Amino acid sequence: MTTDPIRYGLSARVQLEMLGDNRLAIRKVIKSRIIRKDAEKIVQMARQIKSVNPALGITLLCSRNICSKSLVLLRDEEIGIEYVD
Repeated sequence: MTTDPIRYGLSARVQLEMLGDNRLAIRKVIKSRIIRKDAEKIVQMARQIKSVNPALGITLLCSRNICSKSLVLLRDEEIGIEYVD
């Protein structure tokens, strides 16, 4: 399994990491807060990855600065969240 974002039709600036068997993480560690608009972009990335490999589970690696609406959206789309400090 590869973590090359181009393989999944994503921008080369997207950071992907393997978290184990059939789990791929989108790394988005930024200083500012992740708002709903950012979460919608993450959901689109996850859908693009799943269109290439539907068996993959998607997780977001981010800081704790994330709004509650974003958390709800990501959970509804079955995207896991792991916090990085």
